[in-house]
Amino acid sequence: MDDHTAPPPNPPMPPPEPTGPVGSSAREAVLALREEVGKVVVGQEGTLSGLVAALLVRGHVLLEGVPGVAKTLLVKAVSAALSLEFSRVQFTPDLMPSDILGQMIYEQGTGAFRFRQGPVFTNLLLADEINRTPPKTQAALLEVMEERQVSISGETRALPSPFVVIATQNPIEYEGTYPLPEAQLDRFLFQLQVGYPSADQESEVLRRHDRGLNPHDLSANGVAAVASAADLAVARHEVDALHVEDPVIDYMVALARATRESPSLALGVSPRGTAAMLMAAKAWAWLSGRSFVSPDEVKAVAKPALRHRVQLRPESELEGVTADSVLDTILATVPAPR
Repeated sequence: MDDHTAPPPNPPMPPPEPTGPVGSSAREAVLALREEVGKVVVGQEGTLSGLVAALLVRGHVLLEGVPGVAKTLLVKAVSAALSLEFSRVQFTPDLMPSDILGQMIYEQGTGAFRFRQGPVFTNLLLADEINRTPPKTQAALLEVMEERQVSISGETRALPSPFVVIATQNPIEYEGTYPLPEAQLDRFLFQLQVGYPSADQESEVLRRHDRGLNPHDLSANGVAAVASAADLAVARHEVDALHVEDPVIDYMVALARATRESPSLALGVSPRGTAAMLMAAKAWAWLSGRSFVSPDEVKAVAKPALRHRVQLRPESELEGVTADSVLDTILATVPAPR
């Protein structure tokens, strides 16, 4: 990618528009997030909806965007509005696995070892600039993302529930970075592209700063908890209960298989990716107020759920082909059920 390439002006994942009845108090609470987060973040509705959808299906999220587009602020506001515990880890070249997971420490007073928890023991873990740390430290997240547990000194410790990793990376700066391996990328439900705000949105940001907005003090800006972990658990149960008809299941399989057969791709979507697309589509349908999943929900989540799971052939990259353009072609050519 050209180092001077700017991110897209708007995220390619539009927020779902509620079309059905509210259905439950849990859904009312979750939808109230938009208003609370909007008190400190202008725009980024698609990114917010992607984060909420991921929380509904226990999915991790990779946010890709240049510095200064409110990625960290968005995550902090979501955690505050959901009354969830939040930890941030700045990933650097000298970061060690123990700095994330915790470690056994020796206490002279008792002559025994005690486990000191790392910042991973939280509800929302923000892994800031995750690709700036070496693979050894990146690998420390593999177990926690997949099994939601930490294994140290032969003992396994469960993480709090809910637990979600939200990682960020800069798409245009590669000096001093370590690309994420496919095994780790595959553990993210979504890769969301966080773009610049529109001109009107940026003007509103400046007006708020002119009125004295302090984005680091969420309570002073009136951000309050409108939902809880209990609401989220109820919402997850409702999402799990959504029905998916066989033709829609077959449609998702056809999309995944088309990525494996594409001449532009060296690596297609794995069955884990197909399952991720299914769960994401169910969350999108629930946010839209539907009791079933239609091809529209599948199309809405396909690119965020699949773009980081495919690998372009070198010759395709030289021709300017992108993962999104390949997925656009597949979505346009694979027939959807009626």
